[in-house]
Amino acid sequence: MKIPENYLQDVYAGWLGKIIGVRLGAPDESWTAEQIQKVYGDLWKYPVDYRDFAADDDTNGPLFYLHALEDSKHGFAITPQDVGEALLNYAPFEHGFFWWGGYGVSTEHTAYLNLRHGIPAPRSGSIAQNGAAVAEQIGGQIFIDTWGLVSPGNPEQAAHYAKIAASVTHDGNGIYGGIFIAVCISLAFIEKDIRCLLEKALTYIPADCEYTRVVRAVMEYADTHPGSHFRDCYQFLHDNFGYDRYPGNCHIIPNAGVIILALLYGEGDFGKTVCIANMCGWDTDCNAANVGTIMGVLVGLDGIDFDKWRAPIHDFLACSGVMGSMNMMDVPYGASYIADLAYRIAGETPPAPMDRIFRERKDSCHFEYPGSTHSIGARSIPSGKGNQTAEIYLVNTTEAARTGKRSLKAVVKPIMGGDDLQLYRKTYMVPADFHDTRYDPSFSPVFYPGQTIHASVMAPDSTMPVRVALYAHEKHEDRLYTGETVSLQAGEWVDLCYQVPALEGGLIDEIGVQVIACQEGGVMSVYLDDLYVSGAADYSYVAERENPEVWTGTHVETSQFTRLKGVLYLQDGSLHLSCSDFGEAYTGSHTWQDQQVTAELTGITGDIHLLNVRVQGAIRSYAAGMVNPTTFAILKNDNGYTELARMTVPEQKNGVPFTVTVTANGNHLTAVLNGSHTLTAEDNDHPYLTGAIGLSVREGAHLACRYLRVQPAK
Repeated sequence: MKIPENYLQDVYAGWLGKIIGVRLGAPDESWTAEQIQKVYGDLWKYPVDYRDFAADDDTNGPLFYLHALEDSKHGFAITPQDVGEALLNYAPFEHGFFWWGGYGVSTEHTAYLNLRHGIPAPRSGSIAQNGAAVAEQIGGQIFIDTWGLVSPGNPEQAAHYAKIAASVTHDGNGIYGGIFIAVCISLAFIEKDIRCLLEKALTYIPADCEYTRVVRAVMEYADTHPGSHFRDCYQFLHDNFGYDRYPGNCHIIPNAGVIILALLYGEGDFGKTVCIANMCGWDTDCNAANVGTIMGVLVGLDGIDFDKWRAPIHDFLACSGVMGSMNMMDVPYGASYIADLAYRIAGETPPAPMDRIFRERKDSCHFEYPGSTHSIGARSIPSGKGNQTAEIYLVNTTEAARTGKRSLKAVVKPIMGGDDLQLYRKTYMVPADFHDTRYDPSFSPVFYPGQTIHASVMAPDSTMPVRVALYAHEKHEDRLYTGETVSLQAGEWVDLCYQVPALEGGLIDEIGVQVIACQEGGVMSVYLDDLYVSGAADYSYVAERENPEVWTGTHVETSQFTRLKGVLYLQDGSLHLSCSDFGEAYTGSHTWQDQQVTAELTGITGDIHLLNVRVQGAIRSYAAGMVNPTTFAILKNDNGYTELARMTVPEQKNGVPFTVTVTANGNHLTAVLNGSHTLTAEDNDHPYLTGAIGLSVREGAHLACRYLRVQPAK
């Protein structure tokens, strides 16, 4: 089925709608409608003005499960086990990502442990394995949106993918709910009548299941009570399908009723619909998010009030998966990731310029989605010649573009001679940047010393003369590294690039464009387009320069690293990793290609002390190091470690530092122990060609790492 003409804008609107719903419903999650009414009254806006919203399971799951389409050995013909392995690969072990409420209590926790212990999908989420109460909780529909977004106007495909994905963790009505929501989203690209959309979606699930019963009951109530208030319908839903009638903490059926209620009583208005879903209580963020996706696609960007709903989000999304470089993303990237997959599945080419953007720099700031800002920040740095506060205005515009049709316009006034304007993208974040610690996020930088910054800049004819330069901010020393300063000629685009130098112990937390006014008074404006990064990292991680990052008393991270499992901490100038069974922690970028990494490691206890490379997640990586005191090995983690090569070496005693250097070049790996023992391996079985780096220990071991040196492969 052909991709709809307006798909790119609508998928962005749908993904935005999902995030808006999460943000709207998060502050009163699990409240009853009565509690919300008592505290807030009629709630027609965000109840909390978040500084930056930390993370949420409702956005973690949909994005990371979708990676099964790329990671699978079966191509786009994925199996439940492929989606199960995506869950294992991208979720940390029992922290972050989603609610870890205990085996037999939290549906996702239960399925995750089943998969971890070798129970395959779909048995991992089945009623036969876990019981109906666990299998029919709400997660079957709250993590499913992207399977509809990746299947625009193709409900059969949406239903197929949703059934596969939901079956990993759910069964029965849990699967039916996933199918129903995914089909609604898929249909919303081509069907704009809500009642027709619901009727068509019902044909994809059994007519006699409980999910169909609640959908039909709410629709019938609305039909037989014309002009009724949504609270009247909610009371009907509460009395006949309330939480008291279903087992578990958050059953899918009552919340499905809320979704239908909101869609019917929202009267086709995006804001009204998501607010009704929220005011009905129960799983507010999940329900408002599912409704937000459906309505976002259905009404498009023009139907979502920018100032009220989009501006507070500012295109930013934090995640809390195990790969830290994937946990800071902007909303356009998520939309582009989904859209790229949709075009590839359909065998079609995206329209220009998105075809090139998807292929070459999907995570760039390209501003092609109407209204998008890519979370670009702006600040004025005064020269000290005046005491007025500069006013800054940022807007997505069609006035000028280097690529495509859109760019970001920045206007600042008043200007004193020598004043600077910085347009910046955060490349690393810390607890102080966030409003809360929801779902335990942690981060690795998305830009590193040695890499190159690119951007295109233009000054309009109406502005004063300006000069521009690219820059990167190093966090530890609070230092700016700046490229060549260039004078702009009005009306002419300038393509800038700047390779940040290699740095010892460097941490880049911001990159951007510095704009310098060349005269006093008046207004300065500039257009920004195509901000992106390229190249290989060239830097060192020095443990003694790093810090613990305290979010709460129970959520403490180590700067630059994310942790899969085990205890990770800084002590005596080294990073320590220990475990009772296995432990792994990662840093660097999942996008790195050919790199050479050297680590100084010291075994403290146990035998297995490893340096990981090409890390793509918890079950996809390579490693090299000691697997016993006299054996040096290269291993591959493909949902379990196997040896690719090994050699006998002189005994490596605990307490004595040793170095491991691993070069990953294409599918070829070279590992060197202490500069003298060399081991090689070639992987021809679905090799990992990109990935981050990390440390790992097994069988109760403990290691310390003083530094990591990362440079381009030689």
